[in-house]
Amino acid sequence: MKPGKITHTIAALLSSISALFAHGTVSKAEPSKTKLSKKSEKGSTRSEESIVGIDSLMFAPNHFRSAPPQPGEGYPWKQSIVTTVFWIGEKPTENNPVPNRASSWDKEWSKSYGGYDDPNPSHRSDYTPVKFTPRQNPFYCALPYNDKAATGHRPEAARVVPWFNEAYQGPGVSVCKDRWIAIRKGNKVAYAQWEDAGPFRTDHWQYVFGNERPKPNLNKGAGLDVSPAVRDYLGLSETDVTDWHFVEFKNVPRGPWSKLGENNTFVINDRKPGTRLAEAKQPGGPEAAPAKE
Repeated sequence: MKPGKITHTIAALLSSISALFAHGTVSKAEPSKTKLSKKSEKGSTRSEESIVGIDSLMFAPNHFRSAPPQPGEGYPWKQSIVTTVFWIGEKPTENNPVPNRASSWDKEWSKSYGGYDDPNPSHRSDYTPVKFTPRQNPFYCALPYNDKAATGHRPEAARVVPWFNEAYQGPGVSVCKDRWIAIRKGNKVAYAQWEDAGPFRTDHWQYVFGNERPKPNLNKGAGLDVSPAVRDYLGLSETDVTDWHFVEFKNVPRGPWSKLGENNTFVINDRKPGTRLAEAKQPGGPEAAPAKE
């Protein structure tokens, strides 16, 4: 190669290298905006869907994060949910293979309650069995999620249970037990405390705290179990359809669900000096709109 050509080639290379570095500097200073084509968007969606499938098992913190309602907002209603009746001390049946002597959070549930919560209407009075006065709230329910594991809590519990941080009392205590829900049938609303996991499932957080519907099961896809007291207050059939949602205790009005139970937030608070007086003075509080019995 002649000297002139060599000189020209080196100059061209140096010019290309200078242009390359200059381009890199501009790109950092002013990042270009990239618009995905429809084909790219579809490809991205498929990738995300496959990641979500894995996330639901292992990496779900990046996929779903539940949060408590903002001030002035309420938890959304779960509408048209198949609702069945269950009771403490219930023996197993074909459609309910698990006996209710124990709950997911109390191995001696019947003993804690005080006995068999006889569902026979002729054996009940004022929403309770006639043979004894329950030691726990007779207005109870079950939802298909249990936040507890063999040790501590389920891996997803801290991010899917909206009130987890505020309610946490250590690895041995459920943050779901005793929470209040509102249950609506027509123009009537009953309030109950969450005392067991079911029907059928104990892991369906995507329904309990998210937007999924209940999974198919032997009871027509039931997603809520309620006690005989709730049944009687709302006038439900053994299998019915209701709406329900979580409710902060401060928004629960007094009613037949506020009278009994060592686990009942009303009873616990009433034992604190001055609680009823402060509640009565609170504008717009539960006392302002008592529930009709």
